[in-house]
Amino acid sequence: METKVNYAAVGAFVLALGALLVAAVLWLSVGLGKRQQTVLYQSIVNESVAGLNLDAPVKYQGVNVGKVRTISLDPANPQQVQLVFAIAAGTPIKTDTLAVLKTQGLTGIAYVELSGGSPAASLLQAREGQAYPQIPTKPSLSARLENVLSAVLANLDRTAANVNAILNDENRAAFGKILRDTSTVMDTLASQKDAMRVAISNAAITTANTAQASAKIDLLFQRIGKSADAVASMADKAGKASDSTRKTADELGGGVRQLSSDTLPELQRLMAELTTLSASMTRLIEQTEHNPSSLIRGRQTPPAGPGEAK
Repeated sequence: METKVNYAAVGAFVLALGALLVAAVLWLSVGLGKRQQTVLYQSIVNESVAGLNLDAPVKYQGVNVGKVRTISLDPANPQQVQLVFAIAAGTPIKTDTLAVLKTQGLTGIAYVELSGGSPAASLLQAREGQAYPQIPTKPSLSARLENVLSAVLANLDRTAANVNAILNDENRAAFGKILRDTSTVMDTLASQKDAMRVAISNAAITTANTAQASAKIDLLFQRIGKSADAVASMADKAGKASDSTRKTADELGGGVRQLSSDTLPELQRLMAELTTLSASMTRLIEQTEHNPSSLIRGRQTPPAGPGEAK
């Protein structure tokens, strides 16, 4: 008995199964038919957003909290890219929350990572003139690496330029001459290696002798130190003797000053009186020699001279 297939029923079954699969996919994509409430935020990025697509995930500390809604250039400043995020309502976006672009592994697919948001910070609100609350951004790792590499390349360029400036024709010729001279010196040293070996041996002997002499010099310095101490002691004693002598001289000076001020005037007066007495004695002796009777009769008035009245 031949079985008869109902193609119409089979086609209807296939169509019904396909519609059921499509409905299931749509149901799963919209989250069981419940659309989550979102809040729009904006960020201004000063770097390339290559690899970032619409509906790219927005993560907060690694947790998916939203998607990238729009990506556009700033009409007033093409170096800036305006990003609008649709973030789940209730997500604590604070004033110190930062947005940064990141990539997933080696695929190059970019997403937005949010970080920061201290408990003490207030919720981010749109300022006057802003369509959405604006989340500050910081350079991504690739941007920082690019800046570092740019700086390194710039330094390498400057270094290469300086090296080229140093290694000009004149300096290269000078370096060549230095190398030739160095080669000549090395050849000379190689030919004199036996003499140098002897010199080094003599230098070692000299060093040993110097060490021995140094030990003797140390003893000599110790003796000199002791002699210096003895000289210093003698100097102290001499200083004390000098002080005593100075004191004695001061006392003698005081005696001399007293002799000069008190005794010498008396001696001068005595000498004047003795001089006067000597003169008187001289006149008396002369008078006695001329007229011995004057000792008995006293001094007579000499006769008047010619023309003198009696």
